[in-house]
Amino acid sequence: MAGGLVALLDDVAAIAKVAAASVDDIGAAAGKAGIKAAGVVVDDTAVTPRYVHGFSPKRELPIIRKIAIGSIRNKLLIILPVAMILSQFLPQALPYLLIAGGLFLCYEGAEKVYEALTGGHHDDGEAPTASSGPEHEKTMVSGAIRTDLILSAEIMVIALSSVEDEPFATRLLVLIVVAFLITALVYGVVAVIVKMDDVGLALAERESPFGQRVGRGLVAAMPKVMSVLTVVGIAAMLWVGGHILLVNVGEAGFHWPADRLHDLEHWAGELVHGGFGSVLSWTGGTVASALVGLVVGALVVLIMHFVPKRKPKEAAAH
Repeated sequence: MAGGLVALLDDVAAIAKVAAASVDDIGAAAGKAGIKAAGVVVDDTAVTPRYVHGFSPKRELPIIRKIAIGSIRNKLLIILPVAMILSQFLPQALPYLLIAGGLFLCYEGAEKVYEALTGGHHDDGEAPTASSGPEHEKTMVSGAIRTDLILSAEIMVIALSSVEDEPFATRLLVLIVVAFLITALVYGVVAVIVKMDDVGLALAERESPFGQRVGRGLVAAMPKVMSVLTVVGIAAMLWVGGHILLVNVGEAGFHWPADRLHDLEHWAGELVHGGFGSVLSWTGGTVASALVGLVVGALVVLIMHFVPKRKPKEAAAH
């Protein structure tokens, strides 16, 4: 009996170790997947605050909560089933999905560069206005959730690409973990950004001179923070989009661009010995990917701006 109990405890301990290792593997894979999707996460974080601009402070957090719930639904009910079915039965389609997503990121990044240079802004029909009320709030939330669907699809597909060789159950659990973690991260940061003005105003109204200085500093800093976040988001979109294109065009069979990127990274890394060589290697690859993203995105922007301008003329001609 004692021997059987010891054997049973050994088996339980072994199962516990396997389970713990599996949890560690899933956590590590989810972390790796999240890092690969970091560029889109930055963009998602930079885009969302504009949907609560113009609303009363007491409605900002409820609106963010509604958008976050919509984001989770996008990831778990729409994107996750499609991604898992494709990865299980048509994995060869994954590089082409990533290429399409990379093109979208390059286009978005290049479009924002174009807007910054020309002072224009493409009308996507979703920009907030000064109006408020239940209908306007519903419109803004719906627009934010639609935008989130595109960005969330990018995040989930990029995450899936980092674990595509794992078993089905592991892929599923990793994507679920990524969905919740990324959503919490993005909308947690968005909530902090949106409410920072209110925190600054509250501090500025205190009697403490130090609190007043901190409050005024927060209020004054937020426009600069948003500007920096926008620039970082644009750079991240171009870098991630260009890198996705280079790598997945190779996965689709045309290896030359990815090979040249690898050669550049190797050459940059060999310029200096030691840890700084790795920094140069990463920097060289990142800059090259961003330039590719900017060039490809600029071509897509040119096409997108050219095509709509012809339609009115053609319609008038008829």
